[in-house]
Amino acid sequence: MFGLLPEAISAELAAHGVTVRDDEARRILAHSISPMARRDAKKRPISKALQANVDKLFRATPLEVLERAQDSADGFVKYLFKHPDGALSEAVRIPLHKPNHFTICLSSQVGCAMGCAFCATASLGLTRNLETWEIVSAFSLVRDEAPGRVTGAVFMGQGEPLGNYDNVIAAAKLISHPCGGRVAGDMITLSTVGLVPQIRRFVREGHPHRLIVSLVSAMQEKRQRLLPVAARYPLSELAAALKEYGKACNNRVTVAWVLLSGVNTGPDEVEALVALLGDLRLRINLIDLNETERAQTHFKRATDAERQTLMDSLGQLGFPVVRRYSGGAHKHAACGMLAATFQETPAPNS
Repeated sequence: MFGLLPEAISAELAAHGVTVRDDEARRILAHSISPMARRDAKKRPISKALQANVDKLFRATPLEVLERAQDSADGFVKYLFKHPDGALSEAVRIPLHKPNHFTICLSSQVGCAMGCAFCATASLGLTRNLETWEIVSAFSLVRDEAPGRVTGAVFMGQGEPLGNYDNVIAAAKLISHPCGGRVAGDMITLSTVGLVPQIRRFVREGHPHRLIVSLVSAMQEKRQRLLPVAARYPLSELAAALKEYGKACNNRVTVAWVLLSGVNTGPDEVEALVALLGDLRLRINLIDLNETERAQTHFKRATDAERQTLMDSLGQLGFPVVRRYSGGAHKHAACGMLAATFQETPAPNS
């Protein structure tokens, strides 16, 4: 049931000869992924007979938590999940500036096929897409343990979210459903390296969620070396899709820029960005590289001077610039790092 909206729950039960009212279907969803609803179960229970049918037809404990790794430096908590087929995926609970508020970083795939040169997950390769129920189950498990309120979700973990478009959008609907995860739709963010057809589909369908595009470089040849997807969807096509998105959402378009020392922090990049997207209302998220032996070692984190020079140059052009904290480095909380560690050593017995 983790992957089904109330109307789909009703249809699935009906296919097995079980009739439920609309309010019962909503309650089944709420009890499956909403801690508050479970606490209030005695006030609004479903019948024992219906509960028995639900237990028989739907998964009860779909994911196993293999490890929780908390970084004492910043409070990030990295979860490693084992799926029924033995696959491993990750999620991260991220503390926000507002006390006792959190967002959850979710994976969309087991591994990743994009092959970005600086990314730890790229070394894992792609095993498969995550199903909707697996994504929502991960969200629910992490949220249940949060010592406060979860107010957001970001698809920035393992995998390319738009490469698993249907399942990710379905998961986002469940996470934002008032009987589901109860996260506001515009507080759910999907990150992409720039899959142009899916961006355009996202625009056509009018979802309330946010998009962040990992740009990294505004120069075609360089971007193609760093993000091989740029060979399939060159910057000219990506820019056109982003302009469609900017017009549709009537808000600033956010691009992410992982800072690589000596690679993408110079004035040539600023000039290229202006030429490519200067007519868009942009917001630029600068992200420090999480250095790891699993990524290609010749990439280094940008120096403070490189970062500040780039921030100043972009700010002078009127682009809002946000330095995004890349957390959890002390506890393998960069995407793919914890799973990579378990791939190198035997997993604990379940």
